[in-house]
This record gives sequence, structure tokens and C-alpha cells, in this order.
Amino acid sequence: MKKTGLLLLLCAVSALAQMPESAATVPMEAPQNTLVTNASFPFERVQTPTAADLYCAGFITKESMPDANFVAGGLNSPSTTKFANGDLVYLQGSGYQTGQQYTIIRELRDPNQYEVYPGQRKLVAATGQPYAEVGRVRVIDTRSRTAVAQVEFSCDPINPGDVAVPFTEKQAITFHAPVRFDRFLPASSKTSGRIVLGKDFDTVLGTGMKLYLNVGSNQGVKVGDYFRATRTYTADLHDPVDSLSFKASTAEDTQKRPPAIEPNMLTRTKGPAIHVGDLPRRAVGEIVVLTVTPTTATGMVVYAPEDIHAGDGVEIDEQ
Repeated sequence: MKKTGLLLLLCAVSALAQMPESAATVPMEAPQNTLVTNASFPFERVQTPTAADLYCAGFITKESMPDANFVAGGLNSPSTTKFANGDLVYLQGSGYQTGQQYTIIRELRDPNQYEVYPGQRKLVAATGQPYAEVGRVRVIDTRSRTAVAQVEFSCDPINPGDVAVPFTEKQAITFHAPVRFDRFLPASSKTSGRIVLGKDFDTVLGTGMKLYLNVGSNQGVKVGDYFRATRTYTADLHDPVDSLSFKASTAEDTQKRPPAIEPNMLTRTKGPAIHVGDLPRRAVGEIVVLTVTPTTATGMVVYAPEDIHAGDGVEIDEQ
């Protein structure tokens, strides 16, 4: 028994020795005028999207979605108005066939009209109509005027009035091995856009959360592409909450010449002037593209060393 255990241990050690060196241990060649440290180049270990991530992400689109087929109720209507896995629902409309699968989507509106960044409502309206993906059903009976379907997968409770569209398989996402994340990479001419909205109208986003971009296949964006989320300190200056820190005093009592930071230049002393626009742009996270339309993309945050905000910029990351 002991010999068997020792043999298994030796085999495991041998296998580890023969494994290729992971990207997390490969030394990185520092870009010009930089020094690679764990603070400025932390290791990015990517979270892989699951099937639920792919099929529950929602989307925003300029395309008109058909709404003739929709959920009319369920087995226990009208007492029950929320339907989940295993429940029977009734589908109104036409063209149903036994065995067909349908994705249940919901046209969304934000009941909270507060803008988390200047011009958000206008930008969202220009980008498209947001939709939630709330589940998938399979038609099991078409003998009545209303088809009967069973909920096979639900992201959120399905409601009467939610729209049924033919189900399509989504492309699986290939994730990359751990790499160094350049927090201060200067802007480039690569494809860039903006996070216009978070799923469920979330405004502060972290790892695993979904969001919608205002760039799509017309700009060359593909499923599986990675985008780097970026933010400037000028953006913080215009944020109603983050800007408060810029307005507060940063002086230390023992400083003979305390600095003046924008927007406090009018009250500056003889100390140095700190211009917010001169501070470097910083990368705040990594996003993988789950689905695309001609003008938009749905993404998932796979790495976030700090909070990502609706309104942050994005730039294609070919790393």
C-alpha cells in the first residue's frame, strides 16, 4: 500500500515537472519607460463565463425585436404570475411546433431616471433598446389556440407579457491564461467605446457582472474579444460623488507650500498646482465579449482590480 502511494506521488511530481510554464510565471518584458511591478502590472486571472453567464446576460440593440409571440400565463393563472424551472406556461402567437425552444426576453425600462454619468440617458437612447434574457422554454403541446410550454431554464422569474423568440445556440467563450495587466497603458488607435449600461441597470460593476457597450460587429468586434475598461481622473472630477474628494483639502498641517488641486486653483497658495488632466489614464478591469449586434456588444467583467463604472471607456485588448 505504501509503495503504491509513493508511486502515485512520484507520478504526480513527474507530471508537474513536464507541464509547460504557465503564463503567470513567464517573465514579462517591460514596455519602454516602465518597470514591471505587482502594483502596476498585477496578474490577471480570468473568470470563465458559464452557460448561465452566456444565456442570462441580456443585450442592447437598435434592431427591432419581434413581439407577436409572448407569455400569456401559466398553469395556475391568474393566482401565479411568476414562472421558473419546470413550470408550465402558455404562449400566445403563431408558428409554434412541438419540441421547439424559445428564449424568453423582456423589453426593459429604467424606472430610476438618475444619470450616473453626464448624458447617460441620451447615450443609452442612441445605443438602442435594452432587453433582459429571462429564460428558455420548450413547446410541448400545440393543440389549443395557446401553445403549452415548459420552462427548461430560468434566469429570473418569467412574467406574462414577456416575449418569446426562437432559441439560438451561443458561441462558447475561450478564455486566456493568466497574464500581466498593464494598469497604465496609454490610449491607442484601437477600437474603443464606452460602457453605456450595466445589466439590471447596475452602475458599479465587478467580476462576473454583465454590461453593454456601444461598439459592435460594424467596428470589428467579435464574440470572445477582450476589452480593457479605462477611466481618467478627469472623469472622476465630473462625477458628483468622486469629485467631492478633489474639492476637499489635501494639505498636511506641516506643509509650508501645500498644493492646489483642480478645481481649487482659485484658492491656491504658493504651492504647486496639480492638474487632474495630467494624471495618467488607468485601467480598471478586463471585459470579455459574450454577444454582439452590428452596433453593440454584451460583455462580462472577468477581472477587476477596482470597481468598474457605467460610463467608463473601453478599448480592445489584443493581449
